[in-house]
Amino acid sequence: MDLERLSAGLSESWRCLIRDWDRCLRSTGRPETTRYNYLLAVVQLGKYVVANSGGYAAQDPAAVSRADVESFQAWMIETRSASTALNKHKFLQQFFHWLAEDEQAVERSPVDGVRPPQPPTKLIPVISTDDTTRLLESCKGSGFMNLRDQAMIRLYCNTGARLSEVANLRIDDIDWTTDSPSEALGCAPLNQIQRSLNLSFKQ
Repeated sequence: MDLERLSAGLSESWRCLIRDWDRCLRSTGRPETTRYNYLLAVVQLGKYVVANSGGYAAQDPAAVSRADVESFQAWMIETRSASTALNKHKFLQQFFHWLAEDEQAVERSPVDGVRPPQPPTKLIPVISTDDTTRLLESCKGSGFMNLRDQAMIRLYCNTGARLSEVANLRIDDIDWTTDSPSEALGCAPLNQIQRSLNLSFKQ
């Protein structure tokens, strides 16, 4: 990651603190992709302040105000999305917390009191009954592949199981006395999460 290139256009004070924070993140073992996302949020805030606010904040991150953060956050929502703005909010929280607690460069984080964005809830499309019927029709037959595909489709439709749950399901996981498959989620033998899914054998 080229920090000098990433922070080009910012004042030396901004760039110096970005380098220091990167060193702090590296010392805690944060992977490069995580560090990049954290640092990018700070760089974007800095460049936004330079372009829109000016003043002392354009020269020194310690002068960034709550209003600067709110304006930047609103701009992120307008130009990207509420989800992206929420991520930036979290990253900036970490940066200014470090600036206040470790560097003692500010008495209070300007992110304090700034409400995080609320991304809209996205409804996941559900396959229609007609589409399900057509899908089952395409699997008609008495061969192994046909019966297997029909069983998998019916299991998805009847239980709402996840892809990985059905893929990892074994015969021993099915409790034939209750018509319910009990699936072990996770790989660690001592850290498995058990849940039961009710099966219906109605046609």
